[in-house]
Amino acid sequence: MITVVGYDGGPLSALAQERLAAAALVMGGRRHLQEVALPEGVRTIALRDDPSAAVAAVADEPGDVVVLASGDPGFFGVVRAVRKAVRPRTVEVLPGLTSIALAFGRAGHEWDDAVVVSAHGRDPREALAAVRSQPKVAVLTDATTGPAQIGAALAGRIDRVLLVGERLGLPGETVSWVCPDEAAARTWEDPNVVVVLDTGDPEPGPRVTVAGFRSPDRWALPEEAFGHRDSMVTKSEVRALVLARLGPRLGEVVWDVGAASGSVGIECARFGADVHAVEQGSCDHLRANAAAHGVHVHVVEGRAPDAVAGLPDPDAAFVGGGGLEVVAAVAARRPRRLVVALAALERVQPTLEAMAAYETEAVLLQAQRLVPLAGSHRLAPTNPVFVVSGVLP
Repeated sequence: MITVVGYDGGPLSALAQERLAAAALVMGGRRHLQEVALPEGVRTIALRDDPSAAVAAVADEPGDVVVLASGDPGFFGVVRAVRKAVRPRTVEVLPGLTSIALAFGRAGHEWDDAVVVSAHGRDPREALAAVRSQPKVAVLTDATTGPAQIGAALAGRIDRVLLVGERLGLPGETVSWVCPDEAAARTWEDPNVVVVLDTGDPEPGPRVTVAGFRSPDRWALPEEAFGHRDSMVTKSEVRALVLARLGPRLGEVVWDVGAASGSVGIECARFGADVHAVEQGSCDHLRANAAAHGVHVHVVEGRAPDAVAGLPDPDAAFVGGGGLEVVAAVAARRPRRLVVALAALERVQPTLEAMAAYETEAVLLQAQRLVPLAGSHRLAPTNPVFVVSGVLP
């Protein structure tokens, strides 16, 4: 029998103790092997820098095995690796309280509407994008990406507060409420977990069964949904294709360069993306529109390409204005998906040349809208727009 036991600092269940007593091999982190009472003389393997080798040893053991892991090992834990290593043998899991549940318990918050991400042993980009864009996020951390790095990613944000739980459920447990800048300036004890909350404590939307994030129920919203100056707003028909080519989603960074009213970036944020909008003249409209739609958009007031220099690398980018110099500068940061809207035919070919690294397409869009006319209807044409889009091969 192979049993994975979750240890949350409390007493082990009778069944977990029974499995330990019968084990020929116990595997776990050094902390777990020290803190849990083990049968005398049992063989142990510590999870060190090469956990895959330790997990492989479990598969080779003919006797009963117990794997000790933190909290709920089926939640961003070791269960997946163990199951893969020992197939077709079955695995029994005796979970403890996950550190996420403990953290929200210490915070006194429900977490059925939270987005949970892991930066433990992973590229932290998606986790950091989520904490910048979502109102309630729990982050499983490691020594590389912890409270200080999360605080730095939120530097200057007064609409976020962090709960940092150090050694939750263990001797020496500490729970701290800090602002992002304080989190970035401190040194934190491992292991820890971070909960990031919107200080406005927004009411959650309808409950979902798999995650805290809920995709919008419609997109390519009408122009009336956005305040704008001098009709500086991307038409809904154009926006529909732009969104389809950008493919915004939770955990990705999206740029909206030459954002004007921010309609494209705001719709991307409604899909959960971490949006950075560059605009020189309509920033008040942009901020008001983002607030009206209940999303966070990082507004950079300035002129591209200089204004994009300090932004995190994008996964997708939309260029709504600024000319070839801006297109080239954005393409140089190599977003996987790049979309450009153009009004003039003469700019299409130079734009395609500036996107030479991409697999490109160009489409002319001109919608005809049905409008009332003396008891009947007529077709009212919108201005034609070229949409040039590309994907890195």
